[in-house]
Amino acid sequence: MTMNDTYTSVQSPCEGLFKDKGSRFIAYLYPVTSEEQVKPLVDAIKKEHHAARHHCFAYRIGHDGAVFRANDDGEPSGTAGRPILGAIDSASLSDVLVVVVRYFGGILLGVPGLINAYREATKDAIANAVTVQKVACKTFRLEFEYLQMNDVQRFIKSEGVEVLEQQFDLGCKLVFRIPQSRASSVPEKIKKINDERGTNIFVSLLD
Repeated sequence: MTMNDTYTSVQSPCEGLFKDKGSRFIAYLYPVTSEEQVKPLVDAIKKEHHAARHHCFAYRIGHDGAVFRANDDGEPSGTAGRPILGAIDSASLSDVLVVVVRYFGGILLGVPGLINAYREATKDAIANAVTVQKVACKTFRLEFEYLQMNDVQRFIKSEGVEVLEQQFDLGCKLVFRIPQSRASSVPEKIKKINDERGTNIFVSLLD
């Protein structure tokens, strides 16, 4: 495993709060691993806080943080979603979603005030979170004959990979996960085993 394989996320949902001139900004921080998880969480917050004026959010997903979005939900452009995302990035987090609910207190905060409020609410939620180190991995499937079991097991042991599924019958299957930085060498290593041992182990990348 290399440092490029690891990144920081949060263990479980938590909340944060910021108040300014009567307005309340309630931040909800969630661990997520795909964009498909975002809408149901945002919709649930909107349903719970249906009386709130705004439900702004931002997320960053993936070991390299390549998947992201910031949404102002009716606030002036750049005053909500981007500050939320900025707070996520300042904490070097990924695989997280933050939804900030605003209850208007009757006094306008102005652009600087809004930016500060959404950022601080997010920072408070992050401060309440338990962070976890995640490892970016790739998943492979091996298909082989039962008589080739020993060769496969030697490969699994030598690589120190995490076995997710295994099925041993006349036709065997084994699914494993390996840190991303080492994933590119897997097909080559299986080919080497096949060439040296006369086996016909098939390897396929699942994600």
